[in-house]
Amino acid sequence: MPSTPGVLDRLRARADWFDHAVRAFLHFRDCNGNLFAAGLTYYTLIALFPLLMICFALGGFALSRQPGLVDTIDDRARSWVSPELGQQLVGLMNSAVAAHTSVGVIGLLFAAWVGQTWMYRLREALGRIWGHPVISVGLVRTVLSDLAAVVATFGVILATMALSALGHREPMEAALKLLGLPELSVFHWLLRVLSVLISFLVSWLVFTWVIVRLPRESVGVATSMRAGLIAAVGFELFKLLGSLYLRVVLRSVAGATFGPLLGLLVFAYVTWVLVLFSTAWAATAGAS
Repeated sequence: MPSTPGVLDRLRARADWFDHAVRAFLHFRDCNGNLFAAGLTYYTLIALFPLLMICFALGGFALSRQPGLVDTIDDRARSWVSPELGQQLVGLMNSAVAAHTSVGVIGLLFAAWVGQTWMYRLREALGRIWGHPVISVGLVRTVLSDLAAVVATFGVILATMALSALGHREPMEAALKLLGLPELSVFHWLLRVLSVLISFLVSWLVFTWVIVRLPRESVGVATSMRAGLIAAVGFELFKLLGSLYLRVVLRSVAGATFGPLLGLLVFAYVTWVLVLFSTAWAATAGAS
């Protein structure tokens, strides 16, 4: 006697989109998507340290070319804190300015190593979910390919960050003043809507780039764009929840101390889950 279909089976039979979502989840789970997302979260956090070293070196380089600015910061530091602490801060800043070259070189080398490892693991996760066979092309070629992908991805992120910055309220208000438009509330609401749309477009571009361009083998562009759209929607909703989370946790001393770190961990993990699940959705688009 045949068994009666369950509620989930009946829902899958009635709605194709729900059946596709279930297939994507099962594929994501079978490919150890959560494990890959956790590993990528770890490498993402490790990659922050060389980036901070590079920023530290760039700041030292800029200060080394502006001695007048260094003197101004010295005077401000001494006036804001006690003489002993001010002397320590000034000494620390002078040491940073003097060591900006060595810190920058070490930061670049560390960033290259961590970035290549991060890209290798990301491509491994994407290839596993897409079902691509593992093909060895040699260590040197793999490292150079991954480094090139890191540079290209970094360039895409910088470009989208610039586009996102143009969508913030301040540049748009400056554009209104430049165009001579009156400061009406309707324009401010339009600017707010446009800012949200630009932010969403930026997220869609980045996620689509990751899903389409980073796998070692070619994938379907149209399906991957739809997957990037799904990831962008989830990412924007998660950003909204994250902003609410920070407003709550920053009200207490303990929350202000540990809340941002915990929020960064959750933010990185959820972002990679969205990327890999959307990839699983694209990979199962033609399945039945």
